[in-house]
Amino acid sequence: MLFKQHDHALVSGEFAEHWSRRPRPLDSTLYAIAHHDVAWRGPDSSISWNEDEDRPYSFLDYPAELKVRAYEEGIDWIEERDPYAAYLCSMHYATLMRDFGGGETEMRFVETEARRQERLRAGLLEEDLENLDYNLRFLKLCDGLSLFVCLNEQGGSGYPPPYPGGFELEGKKFEPVWEDGRTLRLEPNPFSAPFDISVPYQVVGKDRRRIESNVLQLRVTC
Repeated sequence: MLFKQHDHALVSGEFAEHWSRRPRPLDSTLYAIAHHDVAWRGPDSSISWNEDEDRPYSFLDYPAELKVRAYEEGIDWIEERDPYAAYLCSMHYATLMRDFGGGETEMRFVETEARRQERLRAGLLEEDLENLDYNLRFLKLCDGLSLFVCLNEQGGSGYPPPYPGGFELEGKKFEPVWEDGRTLRLEPNPFSAPFDISVPYQVVGKDRRRIESNVLQLRVTC
């Protein structure tokens, strides 16, 4: 059961959009969260098969050179539209590569993005820079919540990589709770109103044929 990364990121944006505490700057932060995986639109246009594991590649084991190239192009795309959002996405990818990569390719990417961040920082307002760390943590929280939805069977409770420790923001932990197979809430509730999530997916067989295309639909309550 395969979800495209950009579709997952748009769900991250839904979590962010309905969060009671509004980030600042609002529009740029929400844009970054919803588009943080725009880099994957090209790679996800076809299914890349991991021959060693006899299954499609996931975002965790996707070849590093191809992944880094896509990340750079994706951040370039975002920078053309919103430099602050690009800064956030650059920070997000760089921390993932530093914490979960460690190879030469990943470290070269981290260094390149550090130079991009320095350049972008010079053009941002001081009040926006003050919120960067919080907004990065907020992006990662929303990313994790969307991965929770996409990587668990409905009713499942496993925390997704790269967030095995659960979901936390400013010292407050948020626990996903299934009311039923189609309804989810967080404890404590951080949302301003209930909302619906729709995520397209494909089912692929071991013979690599597409068996089904459908949409996962969930309700998030308060």
